Order: sequence, then C-alpha cells, then structure tokens
Amino acid sequence: MAEEAKFKFDNKREMDAAAFSQAAYVMDQARQKLDDKELGERALKYNQMLWSIVQADVSQSDNTLPEELKANLMSLSIFVDKQTTKGLSNPSDELFDGLISMNLNIAEGLMENS
Repeated sequence: MAEEAKFKFDNKREMDAAAFSQAAYVMDQARQKLDDKELGERALKYNQMLWSIVQADVSQSDNTLPEELKANLMSLSIFVDKQTTKGLSNPSDELFDGLISMNLNIAEGLMENS
C-alpha cells in the first residue's frame, strides 16, 4: 500500500524551495557535528543529489527557464560538486556555511516568485 505524502504543495516552486531548505537543514546538523564524518558525508551527498537533479533538469531540451538562469544553475551545481569533493575529505564550518547559505538563498528566491 502506498503511503500518502506528508506535505501538500500548491506548486512546484514551493516543493523545490522545501527541498533546498531541507538540504540546508541537514547540512546545518552536520556542520554542528563536524567530528561525525558519517553525518557529514550523508549531508553532503544528500545535497549533491539535490543539485544533480537540478543539473539534469536544466539540461533537458524542454526546460523553459531562461538560458541565463539555466547557465547559472548549472554553474552552481558544478560548484556544489567541487565543494562536496572538498567536504568529503576536509569538512569545515566555512564549507558547510557556504552551501547552506546558497541553498537558503535559492529557497527564498523560489518562495518570492511563487
């Protein structure tokens, strides 16, 4: 039997904003416990998975976002890939803070335009 969704969103922007907020929350939990390597790895990989979805979405030929926005999102996703690689071997407050801030800014922008 399929489970019902816990949250109902009025539109895709709200759902996307919630995903970015959730990733920021998970990374904040890891940032608070930098000595917990497993928690940090899970948080970084969760965030990278979200950004991989963004990367795939903006690469689709039927994506109707403006070209400049698609290019910016692709650049951010590549940045996330690089930061994730760094964070897996050398996690730091600054690294997590940067990723958290980026995700929260994206979530805020999505909610402003929904």
